Amino acid sequence: MSLRALAPVIVLSTLLLAGCGAIVPMTPAKEANAAACATVTVRLPSVVANQGKRETNAQATGAWGTPASILLHCGVAVPGPTTLPCVEINGIDWVEDDAEKPLYRYTTFGRVPAVEVVVDSDKVSGTTTLVDLAGSLSQIPATNHCSDLSDVFKN
Repeated sequence: MSLRALAPVIVLSTLLLAGCGAIVPMTPAKEANAAACATVTVRLPSVVANQGKRETNAQATGAWGTPASILLHCGVAVPGPTTLPCVEINGIDWVEDDAEKPLYRYTTFGRVPAVEVVVDSDKVSGTTTLVDLAGSLSQIPATNHCSDLSDVFKN
């Protein structure tokens, strides 16, 4: 076969390979096959914190930004009692873990399955990210809410 005959195949192969590079490689969470994760995943916004949505290669995941600065996994372990800060943003309670700054890990509290969002705070605002995701994540009903010690010791 001549090089001229192969040219369309080479161009198509190059485009396919370039497209594969745009996929964000991720690993599904343990409970990614939960029905609620499918409900959340199909409702994920196309833009979060002014970052465009990217394709991922794992079930119940999401990614935004180039390079990806926001990563979402549905079906992670449900957090129990913790000393980490718990914040409420647009009706969703989040446990905030800043142990890997500038990466912040937010995990929904009081929702089963739990959703984890990792945000690169050098690139995007965590608060804006969580506000933008609230509509999708509200599809998982709240079964519990954050409380602090002052709630426990009230008379």
